[in-house]
Amino acid sequence: MKKIILLLSILCVSVVSNAQDIKTICSNINNLNTAILNGSIKKQDAVAQFKPLIEQLKKASDKHPLSGWTFPLKGYKSSAIGGTNGNGYSDKGYNFLDGNKHAAHPAHDIFINDRNQDCVDDRTHQPVDVLVVDDGIVIACTNEWEPTSTLRGGKFIWIYHPVQNIITYYAHNQAIFVKPGDEVKQGQKIAEVGRTGYNAFKKRSPTHLHFSAFKLVDDMPVPYNPYLQLKKAKTI
Repeated sequence: MKKIILLLSILCVSVVSNAQDIKTICSNINNLNTAILNGSIKKQDAVAQFKPLIEQLKKASDKHPLSGWTFPLKGYKSSAIGGTNGNGYSDKGYNFLDGNKHAAHPAHDIFINDRNQDCVDDRTHQPVDVLVVDDGIVIACTNEWEPTSTLRGGKFIWIYHPVQNIITYYAHNQAIFVKPGDEVKQGQKIAEVGRTGYNAFKKRSPTHLHFSAFKLVDDMPVPYNPYLQLKKAKTI
């Protein structure tokens, strides 16, 4: 019995220690991401810091394979994606290290029914939940944004998915409900759709979620088109 208690104690300490490690790693990634967005760090220095942090996160992360994605907006499906057959996606010229000054649109805008632009669904009269597409770990986010800000993503969330070794990005949220280091489960509510961000706030922009996906190539985020995964995603 004493041996069992000792083993359980060691296991508990290990779990707590691992969780603390993940929160520390993600806090560091979040701070680094802020510096990249602000342009307050040289690109070579950002690379030198980002790569080892991702490697640390890989080692600390649990991997539980799942099949397919959950569509990132509750009550919506792929027909809400802007453009025709996903042609709103364009990653030419994009570089993660350019931060807030990046070029291109390596994303799909997923529009909600919100004619009066009050961030409330015209059918349900409720905010629209943003859902995480797969199990993951929040590596960066911000729940602060002012209309005078030039930050294009507004209130955004970056999530690392250990099984696929990819990162997903959710922008223009009205409110977010996670923080760096949080482990999230597929289909979990992480935010509500909003109009935050330099361009998304303007009247000419219909209310939408800006969704991107990135492969880690040599431990750096490189965008890829997730349109087919979104088309096949299960809806909630």
